Amino acid sequence: MSETPTADETAQKKRTPEEIERDWYENVYQGDKMKQFTARAVIMGMLLGMVMVCSNVYVGLKAGWSMGVAITSCVLAYLTFQVLQATIGPLLVKMHGVPVIGGFFRWIWPDNHYSILENNCMQSTASAGGSMTSAGLVNAIPALMMLSATAIPATFEARCFALIPWVAMISGLGVFLAIPTKRQMINIEQLPFPSGKAAATTLTALHSGGEEAAKQARALGISGAIGLAITWLRDAGDLVFMKTQEIAGAPKWALVKGWFWPEAAPWLKLPRLETVWGTGGIAIGTWKDAPLYLNQVTMSLEGSLLFVASGAIMSFRQAWSLMLGAVINYCILAPHFLNEGVIEAASFRKISSWSLWTGVPMMVTSGLLLFFLNWKSVVRAFGTIAQFLGKKADANDPMDKIEVPGSWFVAGYVGCGTGCVLLGHHLFGIQYWMGVIAVLATFLLVVVSTRATGETDITPVGPLSKITQLTFGAIAPGNVPTNLMTANITAGATSHAGDLLIDLKSGYLLGANPRRQFLAQFFGVMAGSLIVVPVYFILIPDASALGGEKWPAPAALVWRGVAELLAKGVEALPITARWGLLVGSILGLILPLLEIRFPTAKKYIPSATGLGLAFTINGFNSISMFLGACLALVLSKYAKQWHERYTVPVSSGIIAGESLMGVAIALITALPNLAAMLKK
Repeated sequence: MSETPTADETAQKKRTPEEIERDWYENVYQGDKMKQFTARAVIMGMLLGMVMVCSNVYVGLKAGWSMGVAITSCVLAYLTFQVLQATIGPLLVKMHGVPVIGGFFRWIWPDNHYSILENNCMQSTASAGGSMTSAGLVNAIPALMMLSATAIPATFEARCFALIPWVAMISGLGVFLAIPTKRQMINIEQLPFPSGKAAATTLTALHSGGEEAAKQARALGISGAIGLAITWLRDAGDLVFMKTQEIAGAPKWALVKGWFWPEAAPWLKLPRLETVWGTGGIAIGTWKDAPLYLNQVTMSLEGSLLFVASGAIMSFRQAWSLMLGAVINYCILAPHFLNEGVIEAASFRKISSWSLWTGVPMMVTSGLLLFFLNWKSVVRAFGTIAQFLGKKADANDPMDKIEVPGSWFVAGYVGCGTGCVLLGHHLFGIQYWMGVIAVLATFLLVVVSTRATGETDITPVGPLSKITQLTFGAIAPGNVPTNLMTANITAGATSHAGDLLIDLKSGYLLGANPRRQFLAQFFGVMAGSLIVVPVYFILIPDASALGGEKWPAPAALVWRGVAELLAKGVEALPITARWGLLVGSILGLILPLLEIRFPTAKKYIPSATGLGLAFTINGFNSISMFLGACLALVLSKYAKQWHERYTVPVSSGIIAGESLMGVAIALITALPNLAAMLKK
C-alpha cells in the first residue's frame, strides 16, 4: 500500500488546529440541534450495559478476552427503541398531558422520535458498562484468588462491598485520563479509531431506515435466538428444578417439563464435548499403560457455536496460529510429558499448569517487543500531553464550551487516583507510596495506550500491565497482591480510556457533544460496576472453580504465571517448565521480528499471541475458532457481499445469545449456594 498522502490529507495538514476544529463545529456538529443526552438513552444504555457485561464475564472466563461491544450495542440500542417506539411509545407521549405526573413522562420520553445522537449516547453508556470486565474481573482478581485466596474477602457481601468501589474507581480513572488526548488525537490528527468509525457507520445505516440495516438487525436477532437455544439444549439439564423427579412434591405445572427440557427426547440434547473422530478418538500415545486418546487432552468438538462465531470475526492468521499451538501442545507435548510423568493427569487443569510456562512468556515478550519498537508512537503521545497542558482557554473558541474542560481532568484524576490508593491499601495491603507510583505510572501508560488504540484499534493492555508487574516485581519482590493489583489499576484504566475514545470518535463523526457523551460514559461505568462483581462471584464462588474445563480463565493464568514467576523465581520451576519458559520467550521475540523483516510473508508466520494463547486455553476452543475463521475465509472469497453484510451481526448475535443463556443457567444453578452464603 502506498504511503503517499492524498490531496485531502495534504490539505488537512496545511490547516491550523483552530481551523480544523472550527470547520467541524460549523459543518458537522449537531449537539445543540438534536436530542442526545436524554434520560431514556442513558437508562436504556445502562440496562444494555448490565446485560452485555454479563456476556463478557462469561466469554472472558472462557476465552480470556472481552468481546467488543461498540457495534453490538449500536444494533441492540436501535432494536430496543424500535420495539418501544412501536409498543408503549405512543402511550408515554399521551401521558404528557396528565396532571402532576405529566412532567415526569416528558422527561423520561420527550417524544416518539429517537435521534441518531440519542442512539450514540446509549451506545456509549452500554459500551462503558459492557466493558467493565476489563477492570480486573477476568485477569487480576481471578489470578489473585488462585495465588492468595485470603487476599479476597470471604463472604459474598464483603466481596461486593469491597470490589464494586475498586473496579468503579479504576474505570473512572481511565475515563478521566482520556481527556488530555481527545482533542489532539480525534479533532486535530483525525486518528482512525477503526471501531469508533465502524460504530458511526453502523448508526448511520440504521437510522437511514434502509432495508440493509433492517436485514442486519434481523440477522443479529435470529442468531441471538439460536445462541440462546444452543446453550439451553446443552446445559439446562443442570437445573434441578427441571428434573421434577428429584424434587418431592413438585408442582403440577412442572409436569410439562418436556416443553422446556427434552428428557423424553434425549436426541435433542446437545453434548458438551464430543471427540473429533468416533467414540474413542485417535490414540496418540500411552499413559499408565493405557491408550491416550485425543479427547482426553481436550482436542474435541464442543456442542457450541460461541467460539466458532468468535473465530469468524478474528483474523485468519490468529486462528490458524491457535490451531497450530493446540496441536503442538495437546497432540505432541502433553502426551509426551504425560508418559514421562511430568504432567500428573490427562486433564486441562494439569496440562495447563505446565504448558502456561511456554505460552505466557511467548505472549509477554512479543507484546513488550512490539510495544517498544513502536517508540515513535510513544514520542507522539507525550507531545499530545504537552499540547494539552500548554493550551490556554479562549473565550471565543466554541469548542471550549462543548469539550471536557481540563479542570475536570485534574479533579477526576486526583479524586479517582486517591480512591485507588486508599482502596488498594485497605483491601490488598498496597503501601501508600506504591499506590501513588502505580497511579502516576498509569497516567503515562494511558497516554501511550490511547495513541496505540487510535492508530491500530488495539489497546495494548497486556504489555502495559506486564510492565507494571515487572516494575513492582522489583519494587516489592514476593508480594503477590501488590504485584497483581497495581497492574490491575494500569490494565483497567488503559482499557477504559481506549473505550471512551472509541466512543468519542463515533460521536465526533456524527456531530455529538463530547461533554455529554463523556457524562454518559460514567453512567455506564456505574451500572456495569454494580452488576459485574456480583455476577462474577456467583459464577466463581471460590478459587477451585478456576482453571478447569468449565472456567479455564486463560487471562488469569497469564497474570498468575507472571506474578508467580516474579515471586518465586525461575529456580522454583521444574526443569521442563524452565525450558518451556526459555523457548517461549525466544519465540516471542523471533516471530515479531520475522514479521517486520518479511512483511509480505506475514500471513505465513505464526502469530506469537495466537500461538502462545493456545497453550493456556482448551484445545476444543482453538479448534472451534479455527473452524469459524475458515468459514469466514471461504465466505469472503466466494460470497463476499453476504460476508460483509452478515458475518459480524450473525457472529455477535450467537456470542451474545450463548453467553447470556450460559450466565443465566449458571446463576440459577448457583442460587442455592448464594442463599446459603447470604445466611452465614
